[in-house]
Amino acid sequence: RWAHQAQRVSIVRDDWGIAHIHGTSDADAVFGMIYAQAEDDFHRVETNYINAMGRLAEAEGESAIWADLRMKLFIDPAVLQTQYAASPPWLRALMDAWADGLNHYLATHPAVKPRVIARFEPWMALSFSEGSIGGDIERIDLAQLASFYGDSSTRPEPVDDAPKEPSGSNGIAVAPSNTAAHRALLLINPHTSFYFRSELQMTSDAGLDAYGAVTWGQFFVYQGFNSRAGWMHTSTSADAVDEYAETIVRKGDALFYRYGNELPPRVASHIQVPYRTDRGPASKDVTVYRTHHGPIVRSADGKWIAIRLMQKPIEALSQSYLLTKVRDLAGFRKVMELAANSSNNTIYADADGHIAYFHPQFVPRRDDRFDWTRPVDGSDPATEWNGVHGVEDSPHVVDPGNGWVMNTNDWPYSVAGPDSPRRDQFPRYMDTAGENPRGVHATRVLDASRAFTLSSLRDAAFDSYLTAFARLIPPLVRAWDAAPEDRKSVV
Repeated sequence: RWAHQAQRVSIVRDDWGIAHIHGTSDADAVFGMIYAQAEDDFHRVETNYINAMGRLAEAEGESAIWADLRMKLFIDPAVLQTQYAASPPWLRALMDAWADGLNHYLATHPAVKPRVIARFEPWMALSFSEGSIGGDIERIDLAQLASFYGDSSTRPEPVDDAPKEPSGSNGIAVAPSNTAAHRALLLINPHTSFYFRSELQMTSDAGLDAYGAVTWGQFFVYQGFNSRAGWMHTSTSADAVDEYAETIVRKGDALFYRYGNELPPRVASHIQVPYRTDRGPASKDVTVYRTHHGPIVRSADGKWIAIRLMQKPIEALSQSYLLTKVRDLAGFRKVMELAANSSNNTIYADADGHIAYFHPQFVPRRDDRFDWTRPVDGSDPATEWNGVHGVEDSPHVVDPGNGWVMNTNDWPYSVAGPDSPRRDQFPRYMDTAGENPRGVHATRVLDASRAFTLSSLRDAAFDSYLTAFARLIPPLVRAWDAAPEDRKSVV
């Protein structure tokens, strides 16, 4: 069957080694594009799913136990298998093709030895549905998780000098009124290491035609464009993850937690974390606790802290893929109604000349009296979520009069200069970062130019002026000038 499907797929590599994949159907294109990714770097593909499913310790040993437990608090293979069965037929066909493409690669490359996943199953695609740097789950501190559930023998040691993936991104869209060719321009400038994502094109006879960056192992173009539209994601500063301080009450041998005037029982379950040792496979069994807010991940000030975050894998994977096929602004906005993006801002441009900025569509609607950057009182029903804000009720701007939109991982209140959303019209939790120097710099270079071309937009993106230094250097110079001569030295 795999060989028969492979006959419906072509993979052509250009002079730079970039794969251009074509399939008869979208599923054929997915089959080919994941096969091409495996050709380029199977190790990175597998590692992303080892991480996503909480199986890293099976490859790396005890040191990864708590990273695996963190994932297993949210990722349950049995639940994902049920969700796979409940997915729409078109999405199941893509997940089937994804697994088939990887398994066909392994079958035709016997010298490649997987570290953990010897056979990929379609439901596994639901474990990793959004391609940004660090998902919501990674906000959980591993040392604190281990302190709550663990023992000193397996507790992770903090590593301050470990190399970290570069974070942040810059996105700019320029309207036709502000370009030399009177067509919209889109700048996609992700701040990642050279090998963090693959670059490819995937097309099909069913209308798929997307080019751009693909996070290893995923079957959608995360940042890129098709023949009609382009999209750029920047990691957001919106607050879409909450912690609840739960008051635990003991009655005999049973534990409960306070919620309003009630005492619901806390839920306990067992999670088994397999890990590799020099003597062979082993496993650690951990009893974990939950409230209706989510799993308990640490303790603080005598309270148990539960975490709540988006858990919509079907919608998230659907939204990530469907965005690559939209033809116009109306279609793009309709896909975002799935409200399954919690960690990305989006810059958009299309062939009709529209440009736009959109905030994450999954931002929980909450009582703005509370400080949601800190744990809130889990016993107070007023701290419950009340749906999500979605597109219309979040900061966004479409075709602003200033002729550009941008985002640099900062707040949404300067994305379009004077035409930006107004800060006083939105809850505080829509932003936790404020404005950063990159945003100030982007405004500076965009306001200074008209009639942009591809070249001049690229030059603006690489403008070497350092906005932050304009604020930081003068006080240092004044302090140096005021210092006594006998205290000055040259290093």
